[in-house]
Amino acid sequence: MTLDTAERATGAGRSQDAPGAEASPDPAGDSPLERAGRHLERVLAGPAAAAGLPAPAVAVLGARDVLRPEPPERARHRAAATVHLTAESVLIGPWGDPGAPGAPGTACGGCLGVRWQRLRTRTEREALETGRPPTPAGTWPVLPAHAVDAVAALYAWAMRRGGTPAADGHARVTRYDLESGLVHTVPLLPEPLCGNHDGSDGSDGADGSHGPDVPGALTGETPFTLSPRPKTAPDRYRLRAPSDYALPTAALANPVCGVLGAGTWNDVTSPTTAPVAGTVFMRGYAGLTDVTWSGQANSFAASRELAFLEGLERYAGTHRRHLGGIVTASYDDLGDRALDPRTCGLYAPETYRDDPMIAPFDPARPIPWVRGHSLRDGRPVLVPARLVYYSAGTDADHFVFECSNGCATGSCLEEAVLFGLLELVERDAFLLAWYGDAPLDEIDLASCGSPVIRAMTDRAALCGYDVHVYDNRIDLPVPVATGLAVRRDGGPGTLAFAAGAALDPETAVESAVSEILTYLPHLPRQVAERPAELAAMAQDFSLVRRLPDHAALFGLPEMAAHVRGYLEPPAVRTLADAYASWERDRPRGTDLREDVRWLTGELADAGFDVIVVDQTAPEQRAAGLHTVCTIVPGLLPIDFGWARQRALTMPRLLTAQRRGGLRDRDLREEDLRRVPHPFP
Repeated sequence: MTLDTAERATGAGRSQDAPGAEASPDPAGDSPLERAGRHLERVLAGPAAAAGLPAPAVAVLGARDVLRPEPPERARHRAAATVHLTAESVLIGPWGDPGAPGAPGTACGGCLGVRWQRLRTRTEREALETGRPPTPAGTWPVLPAHAVDAVAALYAWAMRRGGTPAADGHARVTRYDLESGLVHTVPLLPEPLCGNHDGSDGSDGADGSHGPDVPGALTGETPFTLSPRPKTAPDRYRLRAPSDYALPTAALANPVCGVLGAGTWNDVTSPTTAPVAGTVFMRGYAGLTDVTWSGQANSFAASRELAFLEGLERYAGTHRRHLGGIVTASYDDLGDRALDPRTCGLYAPETYRDDPMIAPFDPARPIPWVRGHSLRDGRPVLVPARLVYYSAGTDADHFVFECSNGCATGSCLEEAVLFGLLELVERDAFLLAWYGDAPLDEIDLASCGSPVIRAMTDRAALCGYDVHVYDNRIDLPVPVATGLAVRRDGGPGTLAFAAGAALDPETAVESAVSEILTYLPHLPRQVAERPAELAAMAQDFSLVRRLPDHAALFGLPEMAAHVRGYLEPPAVRTLADAYASWERDRPRGTDLREDVRWLTGELADAGFDVIVVDQTAPEQRAAGLHTVCTIVPGLLPIDFGWARQRALTMPRLLTAQRRGGLRDRDLREEDLRRVPHPFP
């Protein structure tokens, strides 16, 4: 490889395009990084030609925000690029993809750019994405001769291997570290919001995921149908084990272009489970949010499988991972074709008055909607996107902050729907009991036959906690168990709550206890780290503003005064006694579809619709996974932040205990426990 002598000595030529030039960025936004990219493209052309390879197109990452649509010419250049220069590395690829460049399902340079930027630090992302012009500090990166030689060699190697697709069928990206010289090759999955594959100009932002409006979005779409799904046994509701999915874990977590983050880590200090977790930034209502996904099982291998499944579920639920399919219209214009979001609960009037981040729902204001399906009525229905994708939104539809309520993943649509509905029932029951101060019977855990439950309570005891579980059914027959761990010495981390719902009562108990065990190792430390802040919350509930505040608040010993009803239950019953009538009448079929129909029927008999929105991301569909958002208007939704509690404004909170036979009259406002819920 022969380079110009001056360039070999300094890594830069004398022209304005060279990275060593001292000229400041031009008015068009030229930067040292972009000049370095043009320089690298020029000096790589010679070695490529000598090797009989096409000259590489070089794109730059880190100089501009690539999560928003670029001008067409720049977007085409980036999509076709096979070398990508960043401030600290050179990325060669994508290579080894069997598809044609730009074809659906084929990774391109645009896909790489989006995935790379999502993994940058908070500081880097804010600098790129807030719209402020960057100010370069010096000349960087410097490209000495040995670095250019290495990149040229890696480019030649990758292009020659490009005709032999990898066994997993995924493209590859090779990273050359400019500081250390280390080389690392990772797989790259196509980015579903990359506009280079379908001729569109992308979305409002690759993390905003609002594609072009499609007024006729319902026209010609495949009808929503539930299919027969044979179960292996009447009480088996998962058709596949987590280990059965061929997840592309190396593409999901790697520091170059991981879908879910840069990697995973094991918590080897936990005395209760073997946690594995990962994290990634996602842009939401309040800016960049650190989204953590984890798995909690008895082995690190099993926990890792669960962690990736949860990470993909959150990936699909935070933002719409498809271009298009959005209907923008007002509720007044849509009428009965759409779900009225007011039936899902709104905040108190004073919340809208005092909180600048939200505004009351206006039925005359156009907002984005997505396609859903009513299982009760058997018809399509449009659902506010704000209620489905819980980190996306527009200024027009900021009437509520939704969370992952009712989102679930399964091996098929029916499995996902069932577990989404069970989660809605679980959280509704928990809130009805908490705010309604419902009298719940305790379940004698010694009466449970599961050795797993006994093992988990023993682990909790080793951490200094006693575990209690309560029959939390209110007016729906589905088993719901609420768990409460109480620290024996009354120290920090005094109380920890969790809940579980399942068609099998013992499974519901096991789920609640398992969830508790994930919090016990960390709760005392979380309380000890912010004693003054939590003490202030105990005196002024308006200071409870974020999800972590709810569970941490009940780590204070003084909060035990608010849970006396749990600590002094009306009765302690065996599991068999508590669920005798349920076991006599419960569904015991061998078709998962029939379980979904049964639960839909129970909710419909109680006066509720059941709406399903398919959230499945392309990355999930390729692995045989399905994710849905289930919505049951009228059930109490879980919210975080004391000022944003829709449950306290909904009629069901006052009537459900009478309907369930727990009280002989509706509740009055003065009967409510107006204390932030402890749901974690």
